[in-house]
Amino acid sequence: MTPAREYSAGGLVTKGGKVLLIRMKKLSGEKVWTFPKGHLDPGETPRRAALREVSEEAGLQCRIKETLALVRYSFVRKGRPVKKRVRWYWMEPLRKVPATTPDEVFGMKWLGYGGAKRLLEYPADLRLLDTMKKRRVLA
Repeated sequence: MTPAREYSAGGLVTKGGKVLLIRMKKLSGEKVWTFPKGHLDPGETPRRAALREVSEEAGLQCRIKETLALVRYSFVRKGRPVKKRVRWYWMEPLRKVPATTPDEVFGMKWLGYGGAKRLLEYPADLRLLDTMKKRRVLA
């Protein structure tokens, strides 16, 4: 079976040595702590999608400081293989705005490196967290 291809973008939002985590539902229905991200709309650039997703999910208007990584991984959804690419950006919050997808988010936390490392499950999230620690962005 030919894999589906998906493209997403997201943000690691930091302030004061902490990073923002949100709690979302996995495909299995279980809840997981992760970083805000989502699919690109038709014609949308990864940068624009990342800013939009952080705004919609976390209620934060942000500024992109830097491109962090392009992460590739595969998984199976409803019996069909999916190849996914996610472009990640380092962001700083500018102001609060109304979250437009509050039903998708079950919690938000600002955490330092140790707290975030204890909650994150996805290997790609943990690698991104380590990247931010090496840059001395997180406490």
